[in-house]
Amino acid sequence: MTKNKILSKAKMPFCQGCGHGIIVRNIAKAMEQLGYTKHDTIIVSDIGCSGLVDPLFDTHSIHGLHGRAPALGVGVSLGLDNRDKKVIIIQGDGGVTIGLQHVLEAARRNIDVTLVVMNNLLYGMTGGQISGLSTQKFKEQKNFEVDVPPFEIVKLAHASGAAYSARATSIKTYTEVLKEAIEVNGFSIVEFSSLCTSYAFKKLDELQEVFEEAEVYKNERIPVKAHRNEKSSLLDRLQRIESDFDSKVKNKIGVVLAGSAGGGVQSAAKLLATTGMFSGLHSTMKGEYPVTVGTGFSIAEVILSKTPVNYTGLEEPDVVIVVSEDGWDKVKGNITEKSIVIMDNSLKNEETENINDKTVFGDFNRKAGKRGAALAALGYWLQDSGTMDVGALKKSVSSHKYSTVLLKAIDAGLEI
Repeated sequence: MTKNKILSKAKMPFCQGCGHGIIVRNIAKAMEQLGYTKHDTIIVSDIGCSGLVDPLFDTHSIHGLHGRAPALGVGVSLGLDNRDKKVIIIQGDGGVTIGLQHVLEAARRNIDVTLVVMNNLLYGMTGGQISGLSTQKFKEQKNFEVDVPPFEIVKLAHASGAAYSARATSIKTYTEVLKEAIEVNGFSIVEFSSLCTSYAFKKLDELQEVFEEAEVYKNERIPVKAHRNEKSSLLDRLQRIESDFDSKVKNKIGVVLAGSAGGGVQSAAKLLATTGMFSGLHSTMKGEYPVTVGTGFSIAEVILSKTPVNYTGLEEPDVVIVVSEDGWDKVKGNITEKSIVIMDNSLKNEETENINDKTVFGDFNRKAGKRGAALAALGYWLQDSGTMDVGALKKSVSSHKYSTVLLKAIDAGLEI
């Protein structure tokens, strides 16, 4: 028995009696018996009940959009171009129906991936609706779309050029069928009958009555390989940022800027990240705002570090700059006793005055306007803390098309 387990210790998330758990265990068993390790395995999952598999595999994993998992798997396989690694794509019958063209395209090109289809005959997460892979016998029992034939995904994949296509309805054959499919050099697909005790059947023999075992179909083909062309990196065209300034950052510092949409929060965060680079630091920046873009909150997170930043998550920020009610409502739950909080005077009330003993208020909106408040508060913090030279911030705006306006906003913060 291999010590390098494919499965994690996470509890199966499926309904009691669901067949998906059996398929998951057989995928892991097949991979282990073939000698693959968790580091050699890439799981690409879809949305739906089958998409709950992500935490179950102690491997590399990607969670895709509904029906799009095969497209992601194709990209990973072509990018790896390594027979010692294996891409396993997991979809339900609903995902295959929605993204059928992706399946057929992967089969047509004969990309080296294995697609596992967990067919429980319906859309299990949304109430048990019929899917395109619901069998004719099942639809007759449900008295639904009996005149509309289902897709025969195994035959469709074979006709499209798949190197290996099979259906498995007996649990006893699952591991061996999977091993045969995984060993294929090219596109392989295995459709498994999976029991849905919530909306379909309670017993396996009832499920097996509506499925027909399919013969194994094979196409002797060479899989498509990615054609690689050596080109110069796009990064080579970027102008190198020289570190002309020093900083007082000893290890790493995380800054959150919070305001309203259209308030310059994202621009201020980008300028802060650039300021960090001018100061010899590694920096990352990511923003969050609603789909409406023009209304609601606008949040940005910046990490400044002496060493490369491998994880951009920021759960407990060191510094929080807030210039509007929208921003405050979004970030107040992440402020800790250790956070330095800089807020606009318009937000001063009993709640905000009692956040912690490191909270400072200033007239940032009144001095710099809505669009300049975040940058003004940023300038205030840099000058007050000495974390980085304000000159580095001013240099970061020097080449901006609105540099004059931005410099006025920074100066407004320095005067507070």
